[in-house]
Amino acid sequence: MTEYVATTPGVYPLPDWAKDDLADLKGHQKHDLVDGDEGEEVVAVYDEARQEVLDRQQAAGLDRVVEGQLRWDDMLAHPLAVHDAVETRGIVRYYDNNNFYREPVVTDELTFDGDIAGELEAASEFADDDSLQAVVPGPYSLADLATDEYYGDDADFLDAVADFLAGEVEAFPEVETLFVLEPSLVENAPGEGEDERASEAVDTVADAAPADTDVVVHTYWGALEEKVHAHLLDADFDALGYDFVSNPEDNLYNINEYGTKDSVAAGVVDGQNTLVEDAEAISERADWLEDNTPAADFETVYLTPNTELFYLPYSTFEEKLAALGEATDLAEVTA
Repeated sequence: MTEYVATTPGVYPLPDWAKDDLADLKGHQKHDLVDGDEGEEVVAVYDEARQEVLDRQQAAGLDRVVEGQLRWDDMLAHPLAVHDAVETRGIVRYYDNNNFYREPVVTDELTFDGDIAGELEAASEFADDDSLQAVVPGPYSLADLATDEYYGDDADFLDAVADFLAGEVEAFPEVETLFVLEPSLVENAPGEGEDERASEAVDTVADAAPADTDVVVHTYWGALEEKVHAHLLDADFDALGYDFVSNPEDNLYNINEYGTKDSVAAGVVDGQNTLVEDAEAISERADWLEDNTPAADFETVYLTPNTELFYLPYSTFEEKLAALGEATDLAEVTA
């Protein structure tokens, strides 16, 4: 019988009160953004906000809870933006939407940092047993968003980013699940030869997780090209994520034509739209996935928003969590 797991790909909006407090404490200018060396008052705000979003997830009945990445001014680029070997320069558009990030320019060797591990250690104090989920950018997406001024070769740079992320993952506290976010595999698909290297880079990160941690590689903002999808399945991870909000037809085609992992992450909640889906509608989307993949027999279906959630107003974010938690129970009953 398929197990349904309610979760999210993280990167949450800040609570409104935390936005106000942080604006007073650190402002909004580029030099005021997170650099890994925040003062005690700023750290205290993030600590309180982290506990709040963890409590919200648990109250909503989510099966996996995330730290929320509330310190991440740069969405996926954060792990590089706070690294000592990286300079952040001009503001760059984040894919084709109306969000922006600081361009991370790698100017020296990417050594171990530990920033994400520190966030997860803090989160582990408030998460229920066996529920904590880690979230990291995928190596291909992180390399795609960054600029290399040290390694001098695209393949070497991708390998370096993958090794850097693997080192970060190895330092994590015990987590039940690891989500690896790879939107660039859709938005800026790798070409011939590069698609195989991207799969190998994902493999490097996934292999760094403990054997009992389920690794989910989540793609979104469309569907993978067929060859990219095929090469990605060669990597050793547990579940592949599909965006059934933005492109359900092509994602279904990939699954039915080429197969997938034993488990999937189903992006069935719109992470960018303020319209709140009710629990029944989300459960029906889970049923639709099962009905339209007749050859598949999924071990686990992670029901999740298709994208990160920082696009949403905080009150809408809370409502979507509640609907998602309820929907998983309905899906289990239907199954």
